[in-house]
Amino acid sequence: MPAVHIAVTRQVKPGCEQAFEEALRQFAHESLRAPGTTGVHLIAPVPGTDGCEYGILRSFTDEEASRRFYESELFRTWQEQIADKVVGEPIRRRLHGLEAFFRETRQAPPPRWKMAIVTWLGVFPAVLLWSSLLPPVLSRWPSLAVLALVNVFVVVTLTWGVMPLLTRVFAGWLHRPTLGRRG
Repeated sequence: MPAVHIAVTRQVKPGCEQAFEEALRQFAHESLRAPGTTGVHLIAPVPGTDGCEYGILRSFTDEEASRRFYESELFRTWQEQIADKVVGEPIRRRLHGLEAFFRETRQAPPPRWKMAIVTWLGVFPAVLLWSSLLPPVLSRWPSLAVLALVNVFVVVTLTWGVMPLLTRVFAGWLHRPTLGRRG
């Protein structure tokens, strides 16, 4: 069975951020012991903004592990513990592949063909750049090692530079309905 990745967002009441963050860190640490949990990443609001939305990206070995976790006593206790620190219910979505780059709060992801086009627009120049610059500099390295390093540079460039920029630039197009449907 394929791994399952879940994105959860929570709106925290103003003034409760520090208490929520402390509780969230403790819960995240404890929750890593849950059977089938393979990872958790916490995303705080951007510093300098007045936003109070926190993100939790959680990974599981499979669908069953995800279901068990969200039905567990540990999760119910967590929900009760933070009830007075948050606004409303959590928004929980399952992520598929590249959707994580294209996620906009409270919106469905764009169609996969649009994600593929924008991804290609990022991958092509990044591959071209690094496959042109690195091999001459690393000419004495084995070709497999050079290829691996080129891929590392491409992934880092995409993750922290190109994809966040492209998803902002193309946001209007990515989330514009097409042919009378959403996406």
